[in-house]
Amino acid sequence: MPLAEGEWNLQYAANGIHPAADFTFGTIASGYYLLEPVEIAYGDMDAGDVAMPREDGIRLGQDWKGPATLTFEVGVDTVDDAPTAAGRHGANLDAVSVMLQAWDGEAVRRRFGTPAVLRTMQAGRARRFFGRPRKCAPAGSRLTRQGYTPVVATFACLDDTAYDDVEQNIRIDIIPAPHRGLVGPLTTPLSMTGAGSSKVPGEVLIRGSKPTWPVITIFGPIAKPACELVGRWKVSLDLNLAAGERVVIDPRPWARTVLRNGANVAGKVTRDSPVLANLRLPVGRQDFILRGSDPTGMAYMTVAWRDAYAYM
Repeated sequence: MPLAEGEWNLQYAANGIHPAADFTFGTIASGYYLLEPVEIAYGDMDAGDVAMPREDGIRLGQDWKGPATLTFEVGVDTVDDAPTAAGRHGANLDAVSVMLQAWDGEAVRRRFGTPAVLRTMQAGRARRFFGRPRKCAPAGSRLTRQGYTPVVATFACLDDTAYDDVEQNIRIDIIPAPHRGLVGPLTTPLSMTGAGSSKVPGEVLIRGSKPTWPVITIFGPIAKPACELVGRWKVSLDLNLAAGERVVIDPRPWARTVLRNGANVAGKVTRDSPVLANLRLPVGRQDFILRGSDPTGMAYMTVAWRDAYAYM
């Protein structure tokens, strides 16, 4: 469901007896409004510098950035929910409990490597962050009995990137669509009617401000399939897919898997392929090619991604 301007939404799936969350906040209409703009604290740099031996200065090494943390100061307001002080007090206790239950995140924090999703709408831009809810602390306030409690909550991101909430995708067939050409008899003068296309099969435009992660799905029948990002990288698999089978290559940091019909086949990635951590898509125009052997010509591949931004 699309969010209204300024809204935030925390989502994760249920896990056994632990319920899912679909908690919206950030505006007066939601009953959970922001007292201050969200604070985004970026992680410290893990510098790889080393001291120069027997001389002044340092030698610069490889540096790594820590993830971002989002902090929210939320006013939980139920002042208009009941005509009596007792009713407002009870409604406020219930509303704070709803927020704390969503932020508790037991359904997601019991799963290894599984992130929650924090979505927002800012200036008409739908963005999402991947991570987990962390601290959520209601302040002790005399106003709680009147239907108002301030709460401070934090969300720890997996990285320092805001992703487009809308996922992009493209289908690439192993055999490009045919160009049918002209059909005779022809008469002069010749004219072209109908829509033309300058887009090459497999061509995509990666928007955003920084490289992003793809999710590659290859559908059989195909032998020794490979996904190539022209001029960048090529990941190959030493396996055969029958009709109806598929393999999913997911290099995102919270996944890093290669699954054939749900079973792990990471060992089938060929040695000349890059490691999954290097399978990112640069910003700009890119071209994908599906390679492999398929006498039927029915094999195809889909590539899905979300444009990535350094800020919202």
